[in-house]
Order: sequence, then C-alpha cells, then structure tokens
Amino acid sequence: MVMNDLEKYYNKFNEDKRLLTRHGQVEFTVAKKYLLDIIGDRKNLDIIDIGAGTGRYSIFLAELGHNVTAIEPVRKNLSTIKLKTDKVKAIERNALHLRKIPSESYDVTLLFGPLYHLFSHEDKLKALNEAKRVTKKGGHILIMYLMNEYAIITYAFKENNIRRCIEENKIDKDFRCITSQSDLYSYVRLEDINNLKNDSGLTRIKIVGVDGATDYIRPTLNSISEEDFKVFIDYQLSICERPELLGASSHVMDILKK
Repeated sequence: MVMNDLEKYYNKFNEDKRLLTRHGQVEFTVAKKYLLDIIGDRKNLDIIDIGAGTGRYSIFLAELGHNVTAIEPVRKNLSTIKLKTDKVKAIERNALHLRKIPSESYDVTLLFGPLYHLFSHEDKLKALNEAKRVTKKGGHILIMYLMNEYAIITYAFKENNIRRCIEENKIDKDFRCITSQSDLYSYVRLEDINNLKNDSGLTRIKIVGVDGATDYIRPTLNSISEEDFKVFIDYQLSICERPELLGASSHVMDILKK
C-alpha cells in the first residue's frame, strides 16, 4: 500500500492526546452534550461514526450500549480502536465511498473528521450525501467543520505567516483560506456550511460553535485551576449557539435531520 499524505500525518499525530488536553476537553464536552440531546432516552441505536479517528466518540457511544460502526481510512487509527475495544465494529473505508454499507441503516451519523480534509464543495457534498444515504429517514447527521477565521487569526497572524500566505496565494483578497490537498486541512465560513446544508436537502436542527475561542487561549486554559476550567466549560456551553460567535469558533458542528 502506498501511504498518502493524510495517512502519514495521522501516523504521527496523537488524536487521543489532543482530546485529553484542556482545549480538546472543551470540544468533546460540548459536542457530547448535543449528541446526547439528539439521542435522548433512546436505547440500542444504530450509529455510524465516519472518520472516527482513534474512536473517542465511537467508544463513548458503544459504552452507552449503542450499536456503533466506526469508519476510518487510516490503518493506525483503526488498529487503535480495535485495541481499545471489541464493542465497536471498525471498518477501513473512505467517507466518499461507503461501499457495501446499506442505505438507511443508521439512526445517527457522525461526520466529525472527513470534511476537514476535503477541499472542493463537490467532494464535501459527496461525503455529506453518502452520510445522508446511510442514515435512516428521520435520522440525524452531525458534521464538524474547521473555520476560516480560526486559521487566519492563529496561523496567519498569531504565528506570523500572513505575508507568506499572501505572497503564496494561500489567502484571497477577502481573507479566505485557499488550501489544497498538500495543506491537509480545509477551512470554511458559515456561508459554505449553509450551501452544503441546502444542496444536501437536509434540515438544520442547530448549529453550534463547540469550542469557541478555546484554541486562541490555550496557555490561559492550561494555567487556570480545575475549578475555573469547569466554569469556562459552563461558559462555552452557554454561548456556543450565539450566532455572532460561530464564525470565529475553531470548530463548528452542524446538526441536521434527514
């Protein structure tokens, strides 16, 4: 097998460690809250986690008693899931091609990683439509996006790369990120998310900034007391649906219904 750039990246990147950091804990806690709101008191749901990474959400849901299928293209991540648990059915697949997975099989579909790494509207929509296909009528699809302003504020300005980005045509005149496969990550604005939602024909339940300014203030979060950190999580939960803050969040979660 010839390893692609994405697989090489995730072979080195420690996703488990990221989600255990304080900024990762905020993201996980807020996303988990809305996921549990969708599930409610239902038991034994059929759930598919497309782009499951090392299985943080898959394993959490399986331990609640749900029937979870984890889809992941990176073999190292798949092996990690299988080492952690035998409660999750882990399958090597690409989000664009969910071959052999029957239509309308799942009550809840997670698409928390794939749209970070797809660069055209067409590919993003194809992945979303595949997620829609495998979701039951009336089921929910939860999608995570990386936001444009997060990249501009942190990488371009905070890390002092703005001039290079402009000179290399990585940012357009409207300060929109122009990325390609070699950049690994794709960034969007709210209008891009809305266009994907509209083109997929899905209905929005809520849209949520799961981590807000968390990534911008990592040193502060790491230095405050555990008690104050819990207050910060409460703060993020209280503001995460505020429309004026969504675009500057690091990650935004769109909660849709088929």
